Amino acid sequence: MAGMTRYRPALAALLFAAALFIPPGCLVAAPAKVLHTFLTTSETGLDPAVASDIATLSLLENLFDPLLRYDYLARPLSLRANTTVAMPGVDAQGLTYTFKIRPGIYFTPDPAFKGVHREVTAADYVYSLKRLYDPALHSPWLFLFEGKIAGDAALKQAFSYDSDIEGLQAPDRYTLRIRLSAPDHNFLLYLTTPASGVVAREVMEAYSGQAGNHPVGTGPFSVGSWKRSDTIVLLANRENSPPYHAGGTIAPADRAIAAALEGQRLPLVDKVEVHIAEEFQGRMLGLLGGDYDYLEQVPESLTGMVIADGKLKPELAARGITLSRFPVLQTYYMWMNMEDPLVGGYSKEKVALRRAIALSYDSAEDIALLKKGFALHAESPLPPNVLGYDPAYRSPVQYDKALANALLDRYGYTGRDPDGFRRLPNGQPLTLTMHSEATVGGRLRDEFWRKNLNAVGLRVVFKSDKKTEIIKASRLGKVQMFENNWIADFPDGDNFYQLLYGPNSGRANYARFNLPAYNERYEKAVQLPDSPARQKLYFEMNQLLHAYNPWVPLTNPISADLQQPWLKHYRRHPVELTTWRYLDLDVAGRERALAGRR
Repeated sequence: MAGMTRYRPALAALLFAAALFIPPGCLVAAPAKVLHTFLTTSETGLDPAVASDIATLSLLENLFDPLLRYDYLARPLSLRANTTVAMPGVDAQGLTYTFKIRPGIYFTPDPAFKGVHREVTAADYVYSLKRLYDPALHSPWLFLFEGKIAGDAALKQAFSYDSDIEGLQAPDRYTLRIRLSAPDHNFLLYLTTPASGVVAREVMEAYSGQAGNHPVGTGPFSVGSWKRSDTIVLLANRENSPPYHAGGTIAPADRAIAAALEGQRLPLVDKVEVHIAEEFQGRMLGLLGGDYDYLEQVPESLTGMVIADGKLKPELAARGITLSRFPVLQTYYMWMNMEDPLVGGYSKEKVALRRAIALSYDSAEDIALLKKGFALHAESPLPPNVLGYDPAYRSPVQYDKALANALLDRYGYTGRDPDGFRRLPNGQPLTLTMHSEATVGGRLRDEFWRKNLNAVGLRVVFKSDKKTEIIKASRLGKVQMFENNWIADFPDGDNFYQLLYGPNSGRANYARFNLPAYNERYEKAVQLPDSPARQKLYFEMNQLLHAYNPWVPLTNPISADLQQPWLKHYRRHPVELTTWRYLDLDVAGRERALAGRR
């Protein structure tokens, strides 16, 4: 072009040759992108069929691949193919689902494969789903599939991995056919859960009984190093990742993220360094010191460190830290063991005791003082934005200390100890035992419950332990009372109401509530889509919950989330627990920001 200098061929050749002889030590590699994050409780074994705690599930969804995943940015939520070439074909009756597995997906290397680069096949998904039925595993996720897959009764009667089940078939290497015994409107949602992630039979058998210590999957990350209950480092695994393409309806504010991700092979970071941070203060100081790239759900007891008058403190905003509010699909509740000799049972005096406990719960104080306004009062098991939630529903059991005292008096809890606490109707001492987490937050909750229960004449003692240990004991029926929470595995009311379904006792039904009237309505509701007919059943199930009080619904949290300025593409997902595979980092920006804070 006119005005531009042209290189002479000899000069161009000379420059090219010189470039070839740049000393290797002068080449500067791009710094590794390491995402720094934490989990709030210790992990358990990394076996997708067994684990159910939030910390472990957060890891599993990055290590193992289910057939389907949620679209990252689509709102309302929508599903997308993950290890399949497309969404499945479904027959006219809504019973048979046909999946085509995407060729070229491989498990991460492991000695169990004896040097073979092991490709995923449809038979691997058949095996993985059968594992949920294995009586030796006691999978807490069996409820998602039991009685729903055609012919699965054979797995319950005489379990064998080699049993030929009508509803689980792999007619060829890449075709998976699942047939249901009846239509289930949520079935595809179950196939997004970590529990349905694909595993290899060779690995499970090579590490029999110890598979959770040897996670071998196909997900976006693999385990690099693992120091239990301390630090786990995940390494990027892009081998199985096709180019990302956004789908569904994307909000205008998220379109820039979608454009940045378009065509990328995920994950974008090279490593995720995950620490176990059980103490609230450690999490907050880690975020403020730059050790963590983001923090979800500012601990309620430490809100004042970062938020004033509902806004991020100016000095933090000046650092580029941002605050966002997120309505979590989560319900906090306090459950009581219906098989416990003290608080359990269905007699009138036992119902009266549990209802008085429910009436003693001061929701306004909990939300204002402990949760600093970042929560809504839970009227039922369902949080807002879950299918089946009724914004007009109000629990008939609201905070009423006078009514709680009158109820206990009426049903014989009139005797008092010398220190003023009530006795049982038979005159024996009455001491409630509530398990709690051995954390600062747990101790604050203890004092809150002590105050509420003492106000109606009930003595309570607290037994502190790690949450993972409490959950183990809960499944065995060895816990009397515990304050727990449930985050949606899939965004439908069924995921919450199953927590009170009798046959799920010993699994997710920690309260061991087993009421025929509730069970019958739940079984009918499962067969229905979101509709007025199902809404009526949900209303009736709520009424039974409040009549017998195996639960005290507490709050639905509004999460206060903090993000560092160097973190890119972060959007919290309503269902998936982590978004690590989509995140990116401005490494140079991080170094500049941290240098400025020193």
